[in-house]
Amino acid sequence: MARGVLSFPLTSFGDDGSLDPDGFRAHLATQLAAGPGAVFPACGTGEFFSLDEDEYRRVVTLAVQETAGRVPVVAGTGYGWAQAVRFARIAEEAGADALLVLPHYLVAAPQDGLVAQLEHIAARTRLPLIAYQRGPVAFTADSVRRIAALPTVIGLKDGHSDLDRLQRLTLAAPEGFLFFNGAATAEVQARAYATVGVPAYSSAVHAFAPEIANAFFAALRDGDDKTADRLLRDFYVPLVELRDRVPGYAVSLVKAAARLRGRPVGPVRAPLTDPSATDLADLRTVLTTGLDLVGATL
Repeated sequence: MARGVLSFPLTSFGDDGSLDPDGFRAHLATQLAAGPGAVFPACGTGEFFSLDEDEYRRVVTLAVQETAGRVPVVAGTGYGWAQAVRFARIAEEAGADALLVLPHYLVAAPQDGLVAQLEHIAARTRLPLIAYQRGPVAFTADSVRRIAALPTVIGLKDGHSDLDRLQRLTLAAPEGFLFFNGAATAEVQARAYATVGVPAYSSAVHAFAPEIANAFFAALRDGDDKTADRLLRDFYVPLVELRDRVPGYAVSLVKAAARLRGRPVGPVRAPLTDPSATDLADLRTVLTTGLDLVGATL
């Protein structure tokens, strides 16, 4: 998975808010054509929190069918462990390769509870698990040792961007335990994460502009700082500034950008909201600039 950008496809909805399977399949096909290292359906960017179990089953099944074994399919799961297990079993039946365990719902929890959450899920599914620390979930080095000792827990995705803490976690983990940069717009912090031994990252940009995402990934891989800096300065940082205007834009802008490029992904579901006309116009400008930098067009 470190050999390519990690793709988090959007979940397509119709104008009435219903699941659009054909739109999702078409969107995913464009993602796969861009050569990601893995596909993560029904995760945060895919609005996992808004899917019922039947919709989740359809999304994961379509992802497995469309991917056809070319790259790993890592489905999202979450909420409390009992509900997470229900989703895990659906993903297992659908043929997913692994699960990303999203942060639990609402409550703060001690380290013993965070570990127990993964223990309960791991005991009830055969699928490998990747823990996601973000929001209320933040593991200590000792907890990482404990979850890494579970036979099916294979890695951790970090969304806190506390590099001091993350370095302690990478040093505590056994050899071969996977770490991923899961910061919002992860490319902005990709070089910093790499300095503590975490080069792999997820890319929301890949969901609407894989040309840009792949160009940045190649620049990092090849040590092309000039290209990486240009993309960061002229595209990624303006995108982040636009993203930070409204809560939820980390997903809403991604969907809007995909629609600007003719992708059949539809609107976001409440409680998210689609961008305002002003923000959409600014998004078009940022996206056009980024595409121009890599020789692509809207």
